Amino acid sequence: MNKKLLIVTLPLLSLLIIPFVVQGATITTCTFDKDTYRQGEIGSIKISIYNDEDTKIRITELTATINYYYTDGDVYLHLFSTNATLPAEIQQGDSSTFYIRFSLPTNIASGYTDVHVKAKTEQWNSNSTTWFGSDHPTYQPTLCIESPYKQQSEEYEQQLEEQLIINGNTTNMMYLFVTTTLVFATVAAVLFVLNRKTRLVT
Repeated sequence: MNKKLLIVTLPLLSLLIIPFVVQGATITTCTFDKDTYRQGEIGSIKISIYNDEDTKIRITELTATINYYYTDGDVYLHLFSTNATLPAEIQQGDSSTFYIRFSLPTNIASGYTDVHVKAKTEQWNSNSTTWFGSDHPTYQPTLCIESPYKQQSEEYEQQLEEQLIINGNTTNMMYLFVTTTLVFATVAAVLFVLNRKTRLVT
């Protein structure tokens, strides 16, 4: 009797559970506003969410988690949320774009790390005229944190390039000054010789 009851109730339970875990949204694009970041910088993530269901959905939560390391090896874990007003509805077949701003600590380690972007959604049920829980689409864009030594190296290279340009300009000015002096000396010598010949003739 218990086995028969279990066989009958299992399909009914599955029918009750399935509507609450349906696919309601897809994160189609998830990009940073820059290719690389430096320690202590502020950036943003642009996220496009598409409603691939036959009813409207709404975004109830949108976050980005950075799980990385400080330069001393301690774990850096921070959760950033969108500044958009939630919940935000997306009609059937439409997409919406959201932004998440994040900030990096000044002593975060350099390198690459995946940022875990997650959206929580709900789907509209027109029969019961209520919202019910849907899926949680995710995306993992790769964040590139530039080494501070690279920044210093680039600054040194720029200073060296500027110094070379200054030295080149100084050298050119010196050559011009020497050439001008020689020209004036030559002209003065020629005028002196011509003046002397004129005196001898007279």
